[in-house]
Amino acid sequence: MVAQQIRWHTHADIGSDHGHLLKALLKSGRIEHGIAIENKSLPWENSRRTLAGLSADVRLADGMAGLAEGEADGLSVCGMGGAAIARILETHPEHLPGTIIVQPNCKARLVRRWAIQRRFALVDESMALGSAKRVRAAALGTRRRFVVLRFQRSETSSRQQHAYLDEAYGGLDQEAALLFGPRLIRAWDREFVASLYEEQAHLRSLARRGPETAQRLAALERLLATQPPESN
Repeated sequence: MVAQQIRWHTHADIGSDHGHLLKALLKSGRIEHGIAIENKSLPWENSRRTLAGLSADVRLADGMAGLAEGEADGLSVCGMGGAAIARILETHPEHLPGTIIVQPNCKARLVRRWAIQRRFALVDESMALGSAKRVRAAALGTRRRFVVLRFQRSETSSRQQHAYLDEAYGGLDQEAALLFGPRLIRAWDREFVASLYEEQAHLRSLARRGPETAQRLAALERLLATQPPESN
């Protein structure tokens, strides 16, 4: 899903691991040049081997510190938690290109919130379902949601005093939209809706719920109560 979002000259991938994403992008002609950035020596070596002979730089650096301002047309950060992705993007924000694609493994709301604060509009949001990771979740038939988010820098000046609100969130329950994705909610796809009901059943089944879980369940039930049960 990530590769389908990318088509420009130079793309940077932070946390490139084995470098497979950049290799696929280069081989398919979706990019002309790649920049792989890793902060650990083993995945850096893995990326070097994978990208050998291709038009790619492989850099040992800490996140955005490895990318100069204006050097890339787009950036991806995949396979990390939302908190880690938001921290990476917030470091050296002046180095960020205009387009950012992320695939958080969890807590995508933190990346969505970061984007609003930094005036990056959520222009595309897609989802795939994986297998259940926990025994209890597997027993309930719940599956893990993987989302890919594409952000574009807003033309609204950050120096303007009024608060920025991404139009993707307009008219929606803001808490539910941050948690579950405004564009996924608007599309209300059958698979997405099914995953919401699965999660609702799982959260309701918990004997004890912490504050964050209780807040998530409340937002989920508000969302399901205000949307039609039918899906596309």
